[in-house]
Amino acid sequence: MSSRKQSAKSTTAIGKTFKGFTDEERAAMKERAQELKAAARRGSRAEADGESAVLAKIAEMPEPDRAMGKRLHAVIKASAPALSPKLWYGMPAYAKDGKVVCFFQSGQKFKTRYATFGFSDAANLDEGALWPVAFALKKLTAAEETRLGVLVKKAVS
Repeated sequence: MSSRKQSAKSTTAIGKTFKGFTDEERAAMKERAQELKAAARRGSRAEADGESAVLAKIAEMPEPDRAMGKRLHAVIKASAPALSPKLWYGMPAYAKDGKVVCFFQSGQKFKTRYATFGFSDAANLDEGALWPVAFALKKLTAAEETRLGVLVKKAVS
C-alpha cells in the first residue's frame, strides 16, 4: 500500500471541484469574528450595545427588508422581553442566556429572493418529530406578525 495522501481535489466527484465559500459566506464569517471580539470588549454593556447594533444593521437593509426588520424587532421585544438583541453572523438576532433563539436575515445577505426569519436549536419549538425552524418572508402583514409573535413566545417558554 502506498503511504501517499490523496489531494482533496482528487477526492471530489468527477468533473466537480470544491469552490469553497461564497463571498457572502466569507463576509458573514468575518462579521461573526468581529462580533465575538466586540462582545468580549464590551462585557456588561453588551445588551445596550446589542440593541444599538441590531437597529443599525436593520437601518442598513434595503426596503422592504428594512421595514420588516423594524416590525419584527418590535414584535419580538413585545412578545419576549427576556430576549436580548445582538448581531449574529451580521444578522439581527435575539438571545436568551447568551444563546441565539431567533434571527432575521435580509434577502440581500445571501442574494436570495426573500428574507428569512428563523429559529435556532435553542428555541423551544419541538413538536413531534418534525417542525419548521425558518420562514421565508416577502411581506409582513398583521397575520404574519401575530403568528411569529406566538412562535417567539413559545420559543422562549
